[in-house]
Amino acid sequence: MKFWTKKTLIGLGLGQFLSLLITSTGFSSSELSRRGINVPTSQSFLNYVLLTIVYGAIILYRRQALKAKWYYYVILGLVDVEANYLVVKAYQYTSLTSVMLLDCWSIPAVMLLTWLFLHTKYRFKKITGVVICVAGLIVVVFSDVHATDRSGGSNPRKGDSLVIAGATLYAISNVSEEFLVKNADRVELMAFLGLFGAIISAIQISIFERNELSSIHWTAGAAFPFFGFALAMFLFYSFVPFLLKVNGSTMLNLSLLTSDMWAVLIRIFAYHEKVDWMYFVSFAAVTIGLIVYSGGDKEGDLQRADVADEEAERSKHFEEEASSVNNNQGAVAGSSKIGESSQQNFSKTENVENKTTRIGIKL
Repeated sequence: MKFWTKKTLIGLGLGQFLSLLITSTGFSSSELSRRGINVPTSQSFLNYVLLTIVYGAIILYRRQALKAKWYYYVILGLVDVEANYLVVKAYQYTSLTSVMLLDCWSIPAVMLLTWLFLHTKYRFKKITGVVICVAGLIVVVFSDVHATDRSGGSNPRKGDSLVIAGATLYAISNVSEEFLVKNADRVELMAFLGLFGAIISAIQISIFERNELSSIHWTAGAAFPFFGFALAMFLFYSFVPFLLKVNGSTMLNLSLLTSDMWAVLIRIFAYHEKVDWMYFVSFAAVTIGLIVYSGGDKEGDLQRADVADEEAERSKHFEEEASSVNNNQGAVAGSSKIGESSQQNFSKTENVENKTTRIGIKL
C-alpha cells in the first residue's frame, strides 16, 4: 500500500489551505456579530459578484456552448445562498467553535448523497469513522446547552439547529458541484454559480436586510472583516473544484475538520474565552473518527477510483472521435459524388474541390 501518493499530498495540502480559509470566514462572521452587524446574505453577496466578474469574463472570452443546463446552476445557486445564510446567521446565537464543529454534519450527509446519486461505495471502516465524528457533534450540542461558563451565544440550541440545516444544504451543494465539475466545466460552474448566487442574494437582501445595511456605521473595524469574509470565500470557492475533481466531496468535508482546531485557537487567544472541557472530548472524537476513516483506503480502492475517472474521460474521447469519423465519412461521400460529376463537367469539379478544401480546413 502506497499512502504518500501525489494525489494524496495534493489533497492534504489543498484541503488544509481550504480549512484555513473557512476558519478565517468564521472569524470574520463572529467579529461582525460581536459588532452588531447581522447581514449574512450581504456578506456572501460580494463573493458571488467576484465569482461572476472573474469567471464570467473567462466564459465570455471562450464563447463556448454550455456543458450543463442553465437551470441546474439556478438550483445550485439557491441551495448555496441559503446554506451560507443559515450558517452565517447561526453566529448570532451560538459560539464560533460550535458553528465550526457542527458544520461537520455535512460529512455523513455528503456520504449519503454520494452513495445514492454518484454510486460511491463506502466500506464498514469508513462508516465507523463517520459515526464517531457524529458522536463528537452530539457532545458539542450537549455542551452548548448545559455549559454555564461559556459566553458564545444568546440561544445555542437555535444556533446549533441553524448550523445543522446549513450543513445539510452544504452537503447538497458539494455533491452537486462534484458532479458538475467532473461532467461539465469548472470555470462554467464558478461563473454561473456566482451569477445566480448574486441575483438570488440581491433579491433576498432587498427583502430582509435593506434596513440593517442602511443602519450600519461603517468603520475600518467593520469593513475589514466584511470584505475579508468576501475575499476568503472567493478563494475558497475558486479552489474547491480542484479538490472535488481529484479527491471528491467527502475528502473536502473531512479536510475541513481541522478548521475546528483553528477555531479553538482563535477563541482562546483572540477572544480570550474559556473553552468548555467537553469541546476537547468532541475534538478527540472527531480526530479519532478522521483517523479511522482515512485508514480505510486501500491501494485497490484508489486504483479502481482512478480507473473509473480514466474510463469516463476515455468515453468522452471516444464519443468525440466517433463524431469526427461520421463527419469525415460524410465529407468522403460528398467528394465521391463530386468526383463522378467532374467527369461530365471539369469546370464544376474545380469549384467543388475548392469548396471541399475549405470545408476540410474548417473541420
